[in-house]
Amino acid sequence: MLLLAGTATAEQSDVPTADPAIEAQQKLLQPDPRLADERPTWGALDTAGQGIVLFDSDQLGQVALSAYALVRYIDQRPAVQSFVDHLGNEHDIDTRRDIQFHRAMIHLKGWFYTPKFRYQITVWTVMSTDQTTLYGFLGYQFTKWFNLYGGINTPGGSRSVMGSHPLWLANDRVMADEYFRGSFTGTLWANGEILPGLWYHLALSNNLSQLGITASQLTRDIGTGVGMWWMPTTHEFGPLGAYGDWEYHETLATRFGFSRIRSRENSQTLQNNEPDNTQVRLADSLLLFSPGSLAPGVSVQRADWESVSVDAGIKYKGMFLQAEYYWRQLDNFAADGALPVTKIVDDGFYVQGAFFPIKQKLELYGATSWVFGDKDAGFGDAHEYIIGTNYYPAHTRKLRVNAQIIYVDKSAVNSTFGFYVGGQTGPTYSVAASLLF
Repeated sequence: MLLLAGTATAEQSDVPTADPAIEAQQKLLQPDPRLADERPTWGALDTAGQGIVLFDSDQLGQVALSAYALVRYIDQRPAVQSFVDHLGNEHDIDTRRDIQFHRAMIHLKGWFYTPKFRYQITVWTVMSTDQTTLYGFLGYQFTKWFNLYGGINTPGGSRSVMGSHPLWLANDRVMADEYFRGSFTGTLWANGEILPGLWYHLALSNNLSQLGITASQLTRDIGTGVGMWWMPTTHEFGPLGAYGDWEYHETLATRFGFSRIRSRENSQTLQNNEPDNTQVRLADSLLLFSPGSLAPGVSVQRADWESVSVDAGIKYKGMFLQAEYYWRQLDNFAADGALPVTKIVDDGFYVQGAFFPIKQKLELYGATSWVFGDKDAGFGDAHEYIIGTNYYPAHTRKLRVNAQIIYVDKSAVNSTFGFYVGGQTGPTYSVAASLLF
């Protein structure tokens, strides 16, 4: 039996019903009567795959297995290049050309004793960065308008971190999104649907990102996040707010949202004197907490992060258009020497659009994103243009082949996890295959 254990009712619109075999499968995806009040857990680290139910008991609960896997080829060009940072220092750029079993996630999820008490345990690994971690959350769905969770999640700061992964146009984020977003950390959060199609997210978090960070590297500072999103026309925006209109909405679907986060960040330095905080970057791709990032011989130990994002999107008959604007301020620096700036204010945006020349089979998309560095602090701008395609060989969006070309100018992001290397100017080619169940 297939069943969606942690999000809204199974994606019944995700599968055409012309094939009798698929119609039979659809019957297995009917809502469980025990989940009559089922509602999305958007804003929770959930998965859009229905999963395979391993254990099911009215008295004890349910255990479902779900997984995601991605194989990717990437080629960043030109192979040999360098860039000059805002202080005039030249840096070599370590470009990539490789094939990786890039990312895999295995989820155990479901409910315990009552369908209102939800849990998820996830093994997450990225071979490209040689990282593996175990995370999860526990939560209770009190009412439709109030759900309370604790575990690993995001304070917010971007549309993409609010539970839509991996249902994006490409397999990873665009540059501006990667630069301005919050990440995932120990979090206590609440969410709910207070009016039809109107959701909120409130969070208290340890920091912006706890990946690879131990509790002893954290401070006593607590970050905060608040966000809302409104879907006025259809009260939904596809499964988990997915990018692209695979569902082929016959009625115009709309989504408007905002997010604001604050966090007191520290360098999280260990004995090797290298900072483990890799979430806070400057517009020339340098890490804020690396020695000499803002002044020669000076290291920043702490800084305040404050950011706001605003997004809007539409879907209609296979067409999809979405834009998001970001603003970020870094200030209240604590350093071991004098700094030439007291605050750094960056902003940026992206626009992504897609359509299906062949319904639910072939998707074409394009995007651009920009990061505008603080000119008063000596930083320049970065931007990119993207064209790509998705091919869906089966009657589902959960199995696809993706290919895209990115042309980036002075990348503000350096991420082995994603598509970018810091300072790069030139094209990046990628081909990937992914599945989700």
